[in-house]
Amino acid sequence: MLRGAETPPYSSRSTDFSPAEHEAVTKTDLTRRHLLGGAAALGLAGLPGRARAAGALTVGFIYVGPKDDYGYNQAHAVAAKALKAMPGLEVIEEERVPETNAVEKTMESMINLDGAGLLFPTSFGYFNPFVVAEAKKYPKVQFRHCGGLWTDKDPKNAGSYFGYIAQGQYLNGIVAGHTTRSKKIGFVAAKPIPQVLNNVNAFLLGAQSVDPAITCQVIFTGEWSLAVKEAEATNALIDGGADVITCHVDSPKVTVETAARRGAFVCGYHVDQSPLAPQKYLTGAEWDWLPIYKGFVADVQAGRSPPNFLRGGLADGFVKMSPYGPAVSDGARRNADAVKAEMLKGGYEIIKGPLNDNTGKEVLAAGKGLPEKAVELESTNYLVAGVRGAV
Repeated sequence: MLRGAETPPYSSRSTDFSPAEHEAVTKTDLTRRHLLGGAAALGLAGLPGRARAAGALTVGFIYVGPKDDYGYNQAHAVAAKALKAMPGLEVIEEERVPETNAVEKTMESMINLDGAGLLFPTSFGYFNPFVVAEAKKYPKVQFRHCGGLWTDKDPKNAGSYFGYIAQGQYLNGIVAGHTTRSKKIGFVAAKPIPQVLNNVNAFLLGAQSVDPAITCQVIFTGEWSLAVKEAEATNALIDGGADVITCHVDSPKVTVETAARRGAFVCGYHVDQSPLAPQKYLTGAEWDWLPIYKGFVADVQAGRSPPNFLRGGLADGFVKMSPYGPAVSDGARRNADAVKAEMLKGGYEIIKGPLNDNTGKEVLAAGKGLPEKAVELESTNYLVAGVRGAV
Protein backbone atom coordinates (compact mmCIF):
# COMPACT_ATOMS: atom_id res chain seq x y z
CA MET A 1 0.00 0.00 0.00
CA LEU A 2 1.32 3.41 -0.93
CA ARG A 3 2.24 5.51 2.08
CA GLY A 4 -0.21 8.17 3.14
CA ALA A 5 -2.96 6.60 1.07
CA GLU A 6 -5.89 7.08 3.44
CA THR A 7 -8.72 8.18 1.19
CA PRO A 8 -11.17 10.81 2.48
CA PRO A 9 -14.86 10.19 1.82
CA TYR A 10 -15.96 11.25 -1.64
CA SER A 11 -18.23 9.90 -4.34
CA SER A 12 -17.08 8.73 -7.74
CA ARG A 13 -20.59 9.09 -9.18
CA SER A 14 -20.18 12.76 -9.93
CA THR A 15 -17.48 15.37 -9.86
CA ASP A 16 -20.15 17.76 -8.48
CA PHE A 17 -19.01 20.59 -10.72
CA SER A 18 -21.60 23.34 -11.02
CA PRO A 19 -22.16 24.95 -14.44
CA ALA A 20 -20.44 28.09 -13.16
CA GLU A 21 -17.38 26.11 -11.99
CA HIS A 22 -17.18 24.30 -15.33
CA GLU A 23 -17.40 27.57 -17.26
CA ALA A 24 -14.73 29.14 -15.05
CA VAL A 25 -12.33 26.25 -15.68
CA THR A 26 -12.91 26.45 -19.44
CA LYS A 27 -12.27 30.20 -19.49
CA THR A 28 -9.11 29.73 -17.43
CA ASP A 29 -7.81 27.14 -19.89
CA LEU A 30 -8.46 29.39 -22.89
CA THR A 31 -6.82 32.36 -21.15
CA ARG A 32 -3.77 30.26 -20.30
CA ARG A 33 -3.28 29.28 -23.92
CA HIS A 34 -3.57 32.86 -25.16
CA LEU A 35 -1.28 34.15 -22.43
CA LEU A 36 1.36 31.58 -23.31
CA GLY A 37 1.37 32.75 -26.90
CA GLY A 38 1.77 36.35 -25.82
CA ALA A 39 4.45 35.54 -23.28
CA ALA A 40 6.43 33.60 -25.84
CA ALA A 41 6.23 36.51 -28.28
CA LEU A 42 7.61 38.85 -25.63
CA GLY A 43 10.31 36.43 -24.53
CA LEU A 44 8.69 36.03 -21.10
CA ALA A 45 7.66 32.38 -21.23
CA GLY A 46 10.35 31.38 -18.76
CA LEU A 47 9.12 33.67 -15.98
CA PRO A 48 8.23 31.83 -12.77
CA GLY A 49 4.50 31.36 -12.14
CA ARG A 50 2.42 32.64 -9.27
CA ALA A 51 2.36 29.35 -7.30
CA ARG A 52 6.13 29.00 -7.52
CA ALA A 53 6.58 32.51 -6.12
CA ALA A 54 4.12 31.75 -3.31
CA GLY A 55 6.04 28.64 -2.30
CA ALA A 56 3.16 26.23 -2.87
CA LEU A 57 3.41 23.16 -5.08
CA THR A 58 1.31 23.53 -8.22
CA VAL A 59 0.03 20.29 -9.74
CA GLY A 60 -1.41 20.16 -13.25
CA PHE A 61 -3.94 17.63 -14.55
CA ILE A 62 -4.59 17.25 -18.28
CA TYR A 63 -7.56 15.31 -19.66
CA VAL A 64 -8.28 14.24 -23.23
CA GLY A 65 -12.04 14.58 -22.75
CA PRO A 66 -14.53 16.33 -20.45
CA LYS A 67 -13.91 15.76 -16.77
CA ASP A 68 -17.57 14.93 -16.12
CA ASP A 69 -17.73 12.09 -18.67
CA TYR A 70 -18.82 9.29 -16.30
CA GLY A 71 -15.59 7.60 -17.29
CA TYR A 72 -11.81 7.75 -17.51
CA ASN A 73 -11.43 11.50 -17.26
CA GLN A 74 -13.91 11.80 -14.42
CA ALA A 75 -12.04 9.19 -12.40
CA HIS A 76 -8.94 11.39 -12.50
CA ALA A 77 -10.90 14.60 -11.95
CA VAL A 78 -12.54 13.21 -8.80
CA ALA A 79 -9.08 12.56 -7.35
CA ALA A 80 -7.85 16.00 -8.47
CA LYS A 81 -10.79 17.64 -6.73
CA ALA A 82 -10.00 15.79 -3.50
CA LEU A 83 -6.36 16.97 -3.68
CA LYS A 84 -7.50 20.59 -3.60
CA ALA A 85 -8.21 20.25 0.12
CA MET A 86 -4.54 19.48 0.87
CA PRO A 87 -2.45 22.29 2.38
CA GLY A 88 0.39 23.86 0.41
CA LEU A 89 -1.04 22.66 -2.87
CA GLU A 90 -2.62 24.33 -5.88
CA VAL A 91 -4.36 22.16 -8.46
CA ILE A 92 -4.91 23.33 -12.05
CA GLU A 93 -6.74 21.37 -14.73
CA GLU A 94 -7.36 21.45 -18.46
CA GLU A 95 -9.84 19.21 -20.24
CA ARG A 96 -10.50 18.28 -23.87
CA VAL A 97 -6.82 18.38 -24.85
CA PRO A 98 -6.15 16.21 -27.96
CA GLU A 99 -3.36 13.64 -28.17
CA THR A 100 -1.38 16.02 -30.41
CA ASN A 101 1.15 18.79 -29.84
CA ALA A 102 -1.75 20.60 -28.14
CA VAL A 103 -0.81 18.73 -24.98
CA GLU A 104 2.74 20.10 -25.25
CA LYS A 105 1.31 23.62 -25.34
CA THR A 106 -0.81 22.87 -22.31
CA MET A 107 2.15 21.50 -20.37
CA GLU A 108 4.24 24.51 -21.38
CA SER A 109 1.58 26.90 -20.13
CA MET A 110 1.15 25.09 -16.83
CA ILE A 111 4.90 25.21 -16.23
CA ASN A 112 5.63 28.74 -17.42
CA LEU A 113 2.44 30.56 -16.47
CA ASP A 114 1.30 28.62 -13.40
CA GLY A 115 4.63 27.42 -12.05
CA ALA A 116 3.63 23.74 -12.07
CA GLY A 117 6.24 21.44 -10.56
CA LEU A 118 4.29 18.18 -11.01
CA LEU A 119 2.23 17.30 -14.08
CA PHE A 120 -0.23 14.47 -14.68
CA PRO A 121 -0.96 14.14 -18.43
CA THR A 122 -3.53 11.37 -18.07
CA SER A 123 -4.31 10.15 -21.59
CA PHE A 124 -2.49 7.18 -23.13
CA GLY A 125 -1.42 8.98 -26.32
CA TYR A 126 0.20 11.89 -24.49
CA PHE A 127 3.38 10.06 -23.55
CA ASN A 128 5.49 9.65 -26.64
CA PRO A 129 6.66 12.02 -28.02
CA PHE A 130 4.95 14.76 -26.02
CA VAL A 131 5.64 13.98 -22.35
CA VAL A 132 9.10 12.66 -23.22
CA ALA A 133 9.97 15.87 -25.05
CA GLU A 134 8.71 18.15 -22.27
CA ALA A 135 10.48 16.12 -19.58
CA LYS A 136 13.76 16.58 -21.43
CA LYS A 137 13.10 20.30 -21.81
CA TYR A 138 12.17 20.84 -18.14
CA PRO A 139 14.38 18.54 -16.03
CA LYS A 140 13.31 20.18 -12.74
CA VAL A 141 9.62 19.40 -13.33
CA GLN A 142 8.19 15.97 -12.51
CA PHE A 143 5.96 14.32 -15.13
CA ARG A 144 3.88 11.22 -14.31
CA HIS A 145 1.81 9.67 -17.08
CA CYS A 146 -1.10 7.29 -16.68
CA GLY A 147 -0.33 4.08 -18.56
CA GLY A 148 2.42 1.52 -18.84
CA LEU A 149 4.77 3.26 -21.22
CA TRP A 150 7.75 4.56 -19.20
CA THR A 151 11.03 2.60 -19.46
CA ASP A 152 14.45 3.22 -17.98
CA LYS A 153 15.47 4.71 -21.35
CA ASP A 154 13.09 7.63 -20.80
CA PRO A 155 13.84 10.79 -18.77
CA LYS A 156 14.22 10.14 -15.05
CA ASN A 157 11.94 13.05 -14.18
CA ALA A 158 9.12 11.22 -15.99
CA GLY A 159 7.35 8.03 -15.08
CA SER A 160 4.14 6.05 -15.33
CA TYR A 161 1.47 4.67 -13.05
CA PHE A 162 -1.44 2.33 -13.62
CA GLY A 163 -3.70 -0.12 -11.85
CA TYR A 164 -4.45 -3.80 -12.24
CA ILE A 165 -8.05 -3.13 -13.16
CA ALA A 166 -8.28 -6.43 -15.03
CA GLN A 167 -8.99 -7.77 -11.54
CA GLY A 168 -12.17 -5.71 -11.56
CA GLN A 169 -13.10 -6.91 -15.03
CA TYR A 170 -12.62 -10.51 -13.90
CA LEU A 171 -15.07 -9.87 -11.05
CA ASN A 172 -17.39 -8.20 -13.56
CA GLY A 173 -17.13 -11.39 -15.59
CA ILE A 174 -18.09 -13.58 -12.63
CA VAL A 175 -21.26 -11.56 -12.08
CA ALA A 176 -21.94 -11.58 -15.83
CA GLY A 177 -21.49 -15.35 -15.88
CA HIS A 178 -24.18 -15.77 -13.25
CA THR A 179 -26.50 -13.34 -15.04
CA THR A 180 -26.33 -14.26 -18.73
CA ARG A 181 -29.01 -16.48 -20.15
CA SER A 182 -27.74 -16.56 -23.73
CA LYS A 183 -24.20 -17.56 -22.66
CA LYS A 184 -23.04 -14.66 -24.84
CA ILE A 185 -21.50 -11.54 -23.34
CA GLY A 186 -20.15 -8.48 -25.16
CA PHE A 187 -17.28 -6.02 -24.91
CA VAL A 188 -17.01 -2.58 -26.56
CA ALA A 189 -13.29 -1.73 -26.74
CA ALA A 190 -11.34 1.25 -28.03
CA LYS A 191 -7.95 -0.02 -29.19
CA PRO A 192 -6.23 -3.43 -29.01
CA ILE A 193 -3.41 -2.34 -26.69
CA PRO A 194 -2.22 -4.58 -23.82
CA GLN A 195 -4.29 -2.87 -21.12
CA VAL A 196 -7.48 -3.26 -23.15
CA LEU A 197 -6.74 -6.84 -24.18
CA ASN A 198 -6.09 -7.78 -20.55
CA ASN A 199 -9.53 -6.44 -19.66
CA VAL A 200 -11.29 -8.31 -22.47
CA ASN A 201 -9.55 -11.54 -21.52
CA ALA A 202 -10.27 -11.08 -17.81
CA PHE A 203 -13.95 -10.39 -18.42
CA LEU A 204 -14.42 -13.62 -20.34
CA LEU A 205 -12.25 -15.73 -18.03
CA GLY A 206 -14.28 -14.51 -15.05
CA ALA A 207 -17.49 -15.52 -16.81
CA GLN A 208 -16.03 -18.88 -17.87
CA SER A 209 -15.11 -19.62 -14.25
CA VAL A 210 -18.89 -19.81 -13.78
CA ASP A 211 -19.71 -21.55 -17.07
CA PRO A 212 -16.95 -22.60 -19.54
CA ALA A 213 -19.48 -22.51 -22.41
CA ILE A 214 -19.78 -18.70 -22.26
CA THR A 215 -18.27 -16.72 -25.14
CA CYS A 216 -17.50 -13.02 -25.52
CA GLN A 217 -17.75 -10.94 -28.68
CA VAL A 218 -15.46 -7.89 -28.75
CA ILE A 219 -15.81 -4.93 -31.12
CA PHE A 220 -12.99 -2.39 -31.39
CA THR A 221 -14.10 1.14 -32.27
CA GLY A 222 -10.57 2.42 -33.00
CA GLU A 223 -10.88 5.51 -30.78
CA TRP A 224 -11.01 6.26 -27.06
CA SER A 225 -14.12 8.39 -27.46
CA LEU A 226 -16.43 7.94 -30.43
CA ALA A 227 -20.06 7.98 -29.33
CA VAL A 228 -21.63 6.93 -32.62
CA LYS A 229 -19.38 3.88 -33.04
CA GLU A 230 -19.84 2.95 -29.38
CA ALA A 231 -23.61 2.97 -29.81
CA GLU A 232 -23.35 0.99 -33.04
CA ALA A 233 -21.03 -1.57 -31.41
CA THR A 234 -23.32 -1.98 -28.40
CA ASN A 235 -26.34 -2.52 -30.63
CA ALA A 236 -24.43 -5.00 -32.80
CA LEU A 237 -23.38 -7.02 -29.75
CA ILE A 238 -26.96 -7.19 -28.50
CA ASP A 239 -28.25 -8.04 -31.99
CA GLY A 240 -25.73 -10.92 -31.93
CA GLY A 241 -27.23 -12.32 -28.74
CA ALA A 242 -25.11 -10.76 -25.99
CA ASP A 243 -27.21 -10.02 -22.90
CA VAL A 244 -24.46 -8.61 -20.64
CA ILE A 245 -22.21 -5.80 -21.91
CA THR A 246 -19.10 -4.06 -20.60
CA CYS A 247 -16.54 -1.78 -22.21
CA HIS A 248 -13.12 -0.11 -22.19
CA VAL A 249 -13.59 3.31 -23.73
CA ASP A 250 -13.05 6.72 -22.18
CA SER A 251 -16.71 7.30 -21.36
CA PRO A 252 -18.94 4.24 -20.86
CA LYS A 253 -22.04 6.46 -20.76
CA VAL A 254 -23.21 5.72 -24.31
CA THR A 255 -22.59 1.97 -23.98
CA VAL A 256 -24.31 1.74 -20.60
CA GLU A 257 -27.37 3.74 -21.63
CA THR A 258 -27.69 2.03 -25.01
CA ALA A 259 -27.41 -1.46 -23.53
CA ALA A 260 -29.93 -0.74 -20.77
CA ARG A 261 -32.36 0.78 -23.25
CA ARG A 262 -32.13 -2.46 -25.28
CA GLY A 263 -32.80 -4.57 -22.18
CA ALA A 264 -29.26 -5.89 -21.69
CA PHE A 265 -27.43 -5.88 -18.37
CA VAL A 266 -24.24 -3.86 -17.99
CA CYS A 267 -21.00 -3.96 -16.02
CA GLY A 268 -19.34 -0.59 -15.57
CA TYR A 269 -15.82 0.70 -15.99
CA HIS A 270 -13.72 3.64 -14.68
CA VAL A 271 -16.35 5.03 -12.25
CA ASP A 272 -19.79 4.02 -10.99
CA GLN A 273 -22.32 4.35 -13.82
CA SER A 274 -25.25 2.88 -11.86
CA PRO A 275 -27.21 6.19 -11.98
CA LEU A 276 -27.35 5.78 -15.76
CA ALA A 277 -29.02 2.35 -15.61
CA PRO A 278 -30.29 1.68 -12.07
CA GLN A 279 -32.10 -1.58 -12.85
CA LYS A 280 -29.64 -3.02 -15.38
CA TYR A 281 -26.30 -2.11 -13.76
CA LEU A 282 -24.73 -5.21 -12.19
CA THR A 283 -21.44 -3.88 -10.78
CA GLY A 284 -18.33 -2.22 -12.18
CA ALA A 285 -14.54 -1.98 -12.12
CA GLU A 286 -13.52 1.46 -10.83
CA TRP A 287 -10.29 3.40 -10.40
CA ASP A 288 -9.25 5.14 -7.20
CA TRP A 289 -6.36 7.37 -8.30
CA LEU A 290 -6.25 9.41 -5.08
CA PRO A 291 -3.81 7.16 -3.17
CA ILE A 292 -1.35 7.39 -6.07
CA TYR A 293 -1.67 11.16 -6.42
CA LYS A 294 -1.33 11.77 -2.68
CA GLY A 295 1.85 9.70 -2.64
CA PHE A 296 3.37 11.54 -5.61
CA VAL A 297 2.51 14.92 -4.09
CA ALA A 298 4.01 13.93 -0.75
CA ASP A 299 7.23 12.87 -2.49
CA VAL A 300 7.63 16.15 -4.37
CA GLN A 301 6.76 18.24 -1.32
CA ALA A 302 9.43 16.35 0.64
CA GLY A 303 12.04 16.93 -2.08
CA ARG A 304 11.98 13.32 -3.29
CA SER A 305 11.48 12.05 -6.83
CA PRO A 306 8.24 10.02 -7.11
CA PRO A 307 8.51 6.43 -8.34
CA ASN A 308 9.11 6.09 -12.07
CA PHE A 309 7.02 2.95 -12.36
CA LEU A 310 4.08 2.39 -10.02
CA ARG A 311 1.37 -0.26 -10.21
CA GLY A 312 -1.26 -1.55 -7.82
CA GLY A 313 -4.59 -3.31 -7.70
CA LEU A 314 -7.37 -4.11 -5.29
CA ALA A 315 -4.93 -4.88 -2.48
CA ASP A 316 -3.26 -1.47 -2.89
CA GLY A 317 -6.47 0.54 -3.03
CA PHE A 318 -5.90 1.64 -6.64
CA VAL A 319 -8.91 -0.34 -7.90
CA LYS A 320 -12.34 -0.91 -6.36
CA MET A 321 -15.73 -2.34 -7.30
CA SER A 322 -19.06 -0.61 -7.73
CA PRO A 323 -21.86 -1.71 -5.39
CA TYR A 324 -23.99 -4.60 -6.66
CA GLY A 325 -27.17 -3.71 -8.50
CA PRO A 326 -30.61 -5.14 -7.72
CA ALA A 327 -30.43 -7.79 -10.46
CA VAL A 328 -27.33 -9.52 -8.99
CA SER A 329 -28.20 -12.87 -7.43
CA ASP A 330 -27.05 -14.01 -3.99
CA GLY A 331 -24.97 -16.73 -5.64
CA ALA A 332 -23.20 -14.20 -7.86
CA ARG A 333 -22.45 -11.97 -4.86
CA ARG A 334 -21.01 -14.84 -2.83
CA ASN A 335 -18.87 -16.05 -5.73
CA ALA A 336 -17.50 -12.61 -6.62
CA ASP A 337 -16.91 -11.69 -2.97
CA ALA A 338 -14.96 -14.91 -2.37
CA VAL A 339 -12.69 -14.29 -5.37
CA LYS A 340 -12.25 -10.65 -4.40
CA ALA A 341 -11.09 -11.79 -0.95
CA GLU A 342 -8.42 -13.93 -2.61
CA MET A 343 -7.34 -11.02 -4.82
CA LEU A 344 -6.94 -8.80 -1.77
CA LYS A 345 -4.25 -11.19 -0.53
CA GLY A 346 -2.12 -10.39 -3.62
CA GLY A 347 -0.67 -12.64 -6.30
CA TYR A 348 -3.97 -13.75 -7.81
CA GLU A 349 -3.60 -15.40 -11.23
CA ILE A 350 -6.27 -14.55 -13.78
CA ILE A 351 -4.13 -15.75 -16.68
CA LYS A 352 -3.18 -19.36 -15.97
CA GLY A 353 -2.63 -22.55 -17.91
CA PRO A 354 -3.60 -24.53 -19.71
CA LEU A 355 -4.64 -21.57 -21.84
CA ASN A 356 -4.84 -20.99 -25.59
CA ASP A 357 -5.57 -17.84 -27.53
CA ASN A 358 -8.53 -17.65 -29.89
CA THR A 359 -6.41 -18.78 -32.84
CA GLY A 360 -5.50 -22.04 -31.07
CA LYS A 361 -1.96 -21.01 -30.08
CA GLU A 362 -0.83 -21.97 -26.59
CA VAL A 363 -0.47 -18.99 -24.25
CA LEU A 364 0.41 -20.85 -21.06
CA ALA A 365 1.05 -24.51 -20.35
CA ALA A 366 -0.68 -26.33 -17.52
CA GLY A 367 0.74 -25.37 -14.15
CA LYS A 368 1.93 -21.94 -15.31
CA GLY A 369 0.34 -18.65 -14.25
CA LEU A 370 0.76 -14.89 -14.38
CA PRO A 371 -0.10 -12.99 -11.18
CA GLU A 372 -1.33 -9.42 -11.52
CA LYS A 373 2.19 -7.96 -11.21
CA ALA A 374 3.71 -10.17 -13.93
CA VAL A 375 5.61 -7.98 -16.38
CA GLU A 376 4.44 -10.20 -19.26
CA LEU A 377 0.95 -8.72 -18.93
CA GLU A 378 2.33 -5.33 -19.97
CA SER A 379 2.83 -6.72 -23.50
CA THR A 380 -0.33 -8.82 -23.95
CA ASN A 381 -1.08 -9.14 -27.67
CA TYR A 382 -3.70 -11.90 -27.82
CA LEU A 383 -7.34 -12.68 -27.07
CA VAL A 384 -8.02 -15.86 -25.14
CA ALA A 385 -10.02 -18.78 -26.51
CA GLY A 386 -13.71 -18.00 -26.39
CA VAL A 387 -13.32 -14.34 -27.36
CA ARG A 388 -14.77 -13.68 -30.79
CA GLY A 389 -12.77 -10.94 -32.44
CA ALA A 390 -9.28 -10.21 -33.73
CA VAL A 391 -6.36 -8.08 -32.56
